Amino acid sequence: MSSNLQFRVGPGGRLRGDIRVPGDKSISHRSIMLGSLARGVTRVTGFLEGEDALATLQAFRDMGVQIEGPDNGAVTIHGVGMDGLQPPEGALDLGNSGTSMRLLAGLMAGQGFEITLLGDESLSRRPMKRVTDPLKLMGAEINTTPKGTAPLIIRPVDGLRAIDYPMPVASAQVKSCLLLAGMYAEGETWVTEPAPTRDHTERMLRGFGYDVMQDGPRRGVRGGGELVACDIDVPADISSAAFFLVGASIATESDLTLRHVGMNPTRDGVINILRVMGADIQVSNEREVGGEPVADLRVRSARLKGIRIPEDQVPLAIDEFPALFVAAACAEGETVLTGAGELRVKESDRIQVMADGLQVLGIQAEPTADGIVIQGGQMSGGRVDSHGDHRIAMAFAMGALRAAGEIRIDDCANVNTSFPGFAELARSVGLQVSVNDV
Repeated sequence: MSSNLQFRVGPGGRLRGDIRVPGDKSISHRSIMLGSLARGVTRVTGFLEGEDALATLQAFRDMGVQIEGPDNGAVTIHGVGMDGLQPPEGALDLGNSGTSMRLLAGLMAGQGFEITLLGDESLSRRPMKRVTDPLKLMGAEINTTPKGTAPLIIRPVDGLRAIDYPMPVASAQVKSCLLLAGMYAEGETWVTEPAPTRDHTERMLRGFGYDVMQDGPRRGVRGGGELVACDIDVPADISSAAFFLVGASIATESDLTLRHVGMNPTRDGVINILRVMGADIQVSNEREVGGEPVADLRVRSARLKGIRIPEDQVPLAIDEFPALFVAAACAEGETVLTGAGELRVKESDRIQVMADGLQVLGIQAEPTADGIVIQGGQMSGGRVDSHGDHRIAMAFAMGALRAAGEIRIDDCANVNTSFPGFAELARSVGLQVSVNDV
């Protein structure tokens, strides 16, 4: 796909309607991984047909797993059991997907064959030592580049050792990687979190019948168990819903309902933060689907005010900050974020790239080492660069609802990694967005 796709978004407008955003990316990835290693047939509905989740699906096909679909979000996985994966013919190319690479590093460390994990230019710059270092403590043999980045070359070993690992930085991907590796280790593998992170892996392991132990901030698994196939209905992704929550909050006369949104308590920071800023978000029809809480959200226009973002909410909203920065730009007063250094090593340096874009649009945005200070004001039109980061592209698109002129956003092809059909869905509820090849 051409990497010079540009979004052009006309100023003003409002968001009204009733929509369901695509399925949760984190849960889509994990459904393929665990379904492939389970005994029996796993049926998934609501699967996210974005490039990242499809990279995971293709990786398991390449390792001999028979997978039907995706067809309108429906996927059927014929599991091969814990030890049934076959060596692929070549390296596994995971595209832009950090989740695929970090979680697969854990699963592959316990397999009986050598494998190479590759990524695109952006993924090849992202830090991998945070997973390779603890995996080496378990006895895994993994090579990276001298900078600790991909490609990862993983060689078979005689068996992994269980470890008790205190994570230096809260990261769901590191926790998940080590728990998945722990299924192939001798004994009990424990991971201690310095702050709560998303728990989709633990919930889904239990859904597949694999016991996950819990002791305060520690999570553990015993090696040698097995996974049993089950059905999974993937909730709509709260990270994708976040753009619409912000858009409908900042645009006048908006009234938008978002259906079947995943409300995992380790992921709902964006709702909590927006509510503290004064957003009008109603939660209804709360229920549980496949171990994951879901609900419908109704959001209406509100006058947002600047806040100091509570640090305990930061890990619960880490992927939603590009959208929240746009909310802060449209709020009255100053918004201060601290404790979010993790944002500097995402698909882009999200703190710097968002600050640069907001400044182009006439907003005062001062990046700090682990956060940002944003003064709410009137956004102008202008041309910003998303640096190939899907979340930044969508955040600035929503910003146009309150801008004085057209916003043009460069390098938007990667929006398809997490939100295929974003422009069409946004247009259907009132965003004046067009997609151009420039």
